[in-house]
Amino acid sequence: MKILVTGAKGQLGSQLIDIINKGKSELGCIPKEIINAEIIGKSSKDLDITNFNKVNELIYEVKPDVIINAAAYTNVDGCETNEDLAFKVNALGAKNLSIACDNIGAKLVHISTDYIFSGEGNKPFREYDKACPQSVYGKSKMMGDDFVKEFCSKYFIVRPSWVYGYNGKNFVYTILKTAKEKGSLKVVKDQKGNPTNVEDIVHHILKLIVTEEYGVYHCSGHGECSWYDFAAKIIELANIPCEVIPCTTEEYSSIAKRPGYSVLDNMMLRCTVGDEMRPWEEALEKFINNVAY
Repeated sequence: MKILVTGAKGQLGSQLIDIINKGKSELGCIPKEIINAEIIGKSSKDLDITNFNKVNELIYEVKPDVIINAAAYTNVDGCETNEDLAFKVNALGAKNLSIACDNIGAKLVHISTDYIFSGEGNKPFREYDKACPQSVYGKSKMMGDDFVKEFCSKYFIVRPSWVYGYNGKNFVYTILKTAKEKGSLKVVKDQKGNPTNVEDIVHHILKLIVTEEYGVYHCSGHGECSWYDFAAKIIELANIPCEVIPCTTEEYSSIAKRPGYSVLDNMMLRCTVGDEMRPWEEALEKFINNVAY
């Protein structure tokens, strides 16, 4: 099997490559069909996914069996002030990969986001729920999802939430660093979601790509919490002396509107390859035990 990974130096892409090379994730062994897979990793410097000719040329040259699109413009506030760039990368990039992918009959995994939902209510969102994004980031990602559905016949749209991994920047590393440096921090308490470890996401992506169970999948940690609860648990597990102070969204300075409730339900995983996502507290504890801080 030949797998092309875009966004290969990002948080998810780089860890995905690491897991394939190791042959296992924290959840267990990866499918045997992937053990000896040829991995072609492309960063944004190697491949501009907004340029269709470049994308098409590369895919015809490499002829991968699977393309995993982990490339995205994920700066939520930055998307508000760089709207054209957000739509070029998150929407047109997905479209270009979808068309080129379909031309050679390859499978496409496209990483989506919980930000495509309204953020209203108190019931976990399922894959069939209507998208109603409230930010430029969410709107650009929703358009990317729509393009994948329109232009690719063999797709897996994988939608995680509140992602953190061993590589790159994320909420967990930020909290650990700030707690050590300042001894106190304010964290929003009126936004809820599911913290999700990249190990769990990758494990399920690799389970999916050896099947023909195409469609949309929510792929998030079990359970829900607020950003405040998440931060407090990080501090507790890391045993750092730090006061965590709750605040409201209004008190937190932000350009983009964040969803108040973006908890996801992994219904389609349960119905197909199985939902082995860990409770968010368990996955976080494993992460904290494995990192230096």
